[in-house]
Amino acid sequence: MLRMAIAALIAFGLDRLSKVVIVHWLDLASVHRIPVWPPYLNFVMAWNKGVNFGFLNAFDARWLLVAISIVVSIALAMWVRNKSGWVVPLAAGAIIGGALGNAYDRVVYGAVADYLNMSCCTIDNPYSFNVADVLIFGGAIVLIWGHEAEARRRT
Repeated sequence: MLRMAIAALIAFGLDRLSKVVIVHWLDLASVHRIPVWPPYLNFVMAWNKGVNFGFLNAFDARWLLVAISIVVSIALAMWVRNKSGWVVPLAAGAIIGGALGNAYDRVVYGAVADYLNMSCCTIDNPYSFNVADVLIFGGAIVLIWGHEAEARRRT
């Protein structure tokens, strides 16, 4: 449980720090676009009121999505609390920290601050994402892999 809590705090902190630096200090909220390594990486401001790729953006689901983030985080923490090893707790912590980072944005800003935009090979990606999204996605992949590895070890 301690490993998961530490991982969640680090993940939440990384997400908050990245948003403070990029959205506020670099003033991306006002300039809207900062080329970093075109076309591969740019900071492009997007306020996402919905979920992935702007789905549900037209609806005011702010508090529902905050509640879902909190409930899923609690459920994941309860599920992982008795898991052995370190892979599953760290992956769960990354998911929880990322989910709570995005929930924080919804509470404070009314939308999630997305700013990472990656394009390649003449494809102009119109969507942005953030560090919390990377942590949630990466944590989910590692969680599945780690849980499967532990299940195989037990049999």
